[in-house]
Amino acid sequence: MGGAHYDFLIKLLLIGDSGVGKSCLLLRFCDDAWTPSFITTIGGFIHFRKIRTIELDGKKIKLQIWDTAGQERFRTITTAYYRGAMGILLVYDVTDEKSFSNIRTWHANIDQHASPGVNKILIGNKCDWDDKRAVSLEQGKALADEFGLRFLETSAKANEGVEEAFFTLARDIKTRLIDSQPEAAAPVSLAADRKGVDVNKTSSSSSGGCC
Repeated sequence: MGGAHYDFLIKLLLIGDSGVGKSCLLLRFCDDAWTPSFITTIGGFIHFRKIRTIELDGKKIKLQIWDTAGQERFRTITTAYYRGAMGILLVYDVTDEKSFSNIRTWHANIDQHASPGVNKILIGNKCDWDDKRAVSLEQGKALADEFGLRFLETSAKANEGVEEAFFTLARDIKTRLIDSQPEAAAPVSLAADRKGVDVNKTSSSSSGGCC
């Protein structure tokens, strides 16, 4: 292990319109905290990254999770952001029909920029806002079925479904990259990081995206 406190590193991305709650999901999962708003990053290539180490099937897996931190407002998300991503959470707001419609565009961007075969999960966030719901559970399931994706509704505020969403995606990635390919169980990024090397060179900052 070379002193590392985990067996594998998995890079995850949160993708979706500004305001759907990506930063809140990230904060809830990594820090078990919630805040109603974040300072929106204006015009820069700034990422919001957090780390959480989980255990799956006896293996410690370090999740490096990246949020777009407001870039989605300006469509400045580039191929570099997707580079090395093993899993992507496509997030929409169940109270915002436009954010749901835009999932098609985000999915197309993933197909264009991300690695082939990257694991994905569709997330309908803010499911606690039943009185303001604009997208039904059935609509979310139908879109997920169309794209062949797993689907969950979550609430970062009420802490509903958040753990399940990240763990489900991580488990799918582990199965694809590790369990199903024992002879190539550690892709270059994983093998390098097991020695403590920072394999993702994209700069990071803790300026948050819109909640």
